[in-house]
Amino acid sequence: MLAENTLRAYVCLGSNCAYALAMLERAREALGRLPDMRTGGVSPVYLTEPQEYAEQPWFCNQVLEMLPGPSWRPCMLVDALLGMEAELGRVRSPDAELRFGPRVIDADLLLFGRERSTHPHCTLPHPRLTRRAFALIPLLDVAPEVDIDGRPALLWLQRLSFRREGNRIYQ
Repeated sequence: MLAENTLRAYVCLGSNCAYALAMLERAREALGRLPDMRTGGVSPVYLTEPQEYAEQPWFCNQVLEMLPGPSWRPCMLVDALLGMEAELGRVRSPDAELRFGPRVIDADLLLFGRERSTHPHCTLPHPRLTRRAFALIPLLDVAPEVDIDGRPALLWLQRLSFRREGNRIYQ
């Protein structure tokens, strides 16, 4: 059992390549190998409708609870996530229209304890978290009591227009 004061960070993983489930597994394994970092809860995988850039396959998404040791800071974890993405073959398109386009793997730091940051490299909470059912639903699976900007995550989810059918999220 984890101590009440254990630092928790939450990472959303996503992929919409032909082997998306395998990519999520590889990402989980890579994150589990980070030094002084443990994986806590892992949400189920959800199939989610693409947002922003609709002409692409649906995504597989899930949220991991990460338990960083005392040396970890949010920007360090963002750097580790970016390194893991590159290691797994993610190439970011220079085309701004494809920013939300297809990707072999995506890893976003949603929350890092109660830390807040406006740093462009490491904005916390994640700037689009409260507008994304595909992140909030699996986040609530692993952290049902978590707050975002002083409000329960469930409240943020209830404000969204979305539909859930089993493991599919339409938004």
